[in-house]
Amino acid sequence: MKLSFKLQSLKLLWTLKPPNRAFHGHPRLLSSDVYSQYESVRRGKQEIPKYFNFASDVLDKWSEIEKAGKRPSNPAFWWINGEGEEVKWSFEELGFLSRKVANVLTKECGLQKGDRLIVILPRIPEWWLVKVACMRAGIVIIPGTSQLSAKDILYRLQASKATCIITTDNLAPAVDSVASQCQLLKTKMMVSKGSREGWLNFTELYRNQSADHSCIKTRIQDPMIIFFTSGTTGSPKMTQHSQGSLGFRPLLSERYWLDLTPSDMIWSTADTGWILTSVASFFDPWVFGSCVFVHNLPQIESAVILNTLCRFPVDVLVGAPTLFRMLVQNDLSKYKFMNLKYCMSGGEPLNPEVMEQWKSQTGLDIHEVYGQTEMGIICSVFKGMKIKPGSMGKAAPLYDVQIVDKNANILPPGQQGEIAVRCKPIRPLGFFSEYLDNPKKTAESERGDFYVTGDRGTMDEEGYFQFFGRDDDIIISSGYRIGPFEVESALIEHPAVVETAVVSSPDPLRGEVVKAFVVLSPTFSSTDLKSLTRDLQDHVKKTTAPYKYPRKVEFVKELPKTVTGKIKRNELRDKEWGRI
Repeated sequence: MKLSFKLQSLKLLWTLKPPNRAFHGHPRLLSSDVYSQYESVRRGKQEIPKYFNFASDVLDKWSEIEKAGKRPSNPAFWWINGEGEEVKWSFEELGFLSRKVANVLTKECGLQKGDRLIVILPRIPEWWLVKVACMRAGIVIIPGTSQLSAKDILYRLQASKATCIITTDNLAPAVDSVASQCQLLKTKMMVSKGSREGWLNFTELYRNQSADHSCIKTRIQDPMIIFFTSGTTGSPKMTQHSQGSLGFRPLLSERYWLDLTPSDMIWSTADTGWILTSVASFFDPWVFGSCVFVHNLPQIESAVILNTLCRFPVDVLVGAPTLFRMLVQNDLSKYKFMNLKYCMSGGEPLNPEVMEQWKSQTGLDIHEVYGQTEMGIICSVFKGMKIKPGSMGKAAPLYDVQIVDKNANILPPGQQGEIAVRCKPIRPLGFFSEYLDNPKKTAESERGDFYVTGDRGTMDEEGYFQFFGRDDDIIISSGYRIGPFEVESALIEHPAVVETAVVSSPDPLRGEVVKAFVVLSPTFSSTDLKSLTRDLQDHVKKTTAPYKYPRKVEFVKELPKTVTGKIKRNELRDKEWGRI
């Protein structure tokens, strides 16, 4: 397929209105010739482009359309911090500023195509500039949440072999405390008004940099982003995505979970370290020339969210179920949303009663989406589609999603099994490239012709999927994926802990939370347990990212184990969830 197809698609989109269609309406919004090419790609009958770069082939094209006066006047990026500061960029301004940053990365930091850069920034405009700049320069970006501890940062620097890190003055001391153990780390850059010895100042270098930069030519399979994703055993895995898997896929399919236009504005409250921000606040909205709205949000607070929706013309709100659980606890009749039309929830299942409360008070449905770091959006309740409470919708375009058994046999409708996506004989566009430096885990993620998600669910006769829980021990709390190993490793460092097992526990607000079963050292057996619980929780917060700390702690004499000595976490989990 020639690049002219994707550029033609892009130019068509700004003129098109959302079609009135029921699922599974493939893109009749495209012209018939483009539609036939789309179908060929989707069915694997035609090759995708050899070269592709999101910055030059999407963002710069929207800048051209904007200059020609063929895009609405709303910004491409709109940021606020709740303290009166505000940033608005057009696509032209985004291009100009990101070229300056690309020069900072290549000239000042000495980064070249293929080098890896860790970026740990909160929801500030610089995160978006650095990300676009990395694409322009062919640098592989590795986003991380601002809640990472020094130990987390050390692991990521060593595992990724990153040569540069960009963060804020808040995390700079943590980086400095481990930098001597990272031989490949050459450059540290800080987004700050101040200065620090051994660090470059992003703001100063960026302000004085030239905007003359030529976007590098990248192949569609070239690595673009690496996400660290938690596993049930061991440290987080490096999930690598290419220019095509995240950058090009939206040109073909993602309209069907967002269905945006250039006049729309979308707000996702996800953390910058997670793939949802990349999908909902970067690639997918910008494919359609929409405005990405960002609130710095140091903390997620109901009043702030609701007042922002009343003050700003946000059309689409994307958040974890925890967000909506918090919002429905308010008297929503007091708030008049300026422009909100479409709400989406993802990261974990949303309680049907919350959906009903939201609908009764706002008149708006909540559309569920389901995805993973490895593949982006897998299932969704699309616009115009019947909503079934408890269902996460149907398979996203380009993906053949099935329920399979342990032998990768497809199960009939209504029968519970593992949610899986067909990956053979052709690996779909949208899939991650590999678990970097971990061929064993990459191979283990496949069973027969399928990639297995590790999630259990069912599919009904109409193709709707329902999620039942993890097939492994991953805990998904407020949309955050938490591996028990990471929490257990932190707890076991405390002198009071002899042995521990961490599982999920039901929670009315967060869906599920981390619970630790702890076997105490005899020397701590007479300690005040309430005080010790707080001590253990604080210890975990200091040792690893704070969101991972156990909100529930139960002290036990022993942990259930198999004859070979393995802890039966499934037994503890089943007990927590009332399945025993």
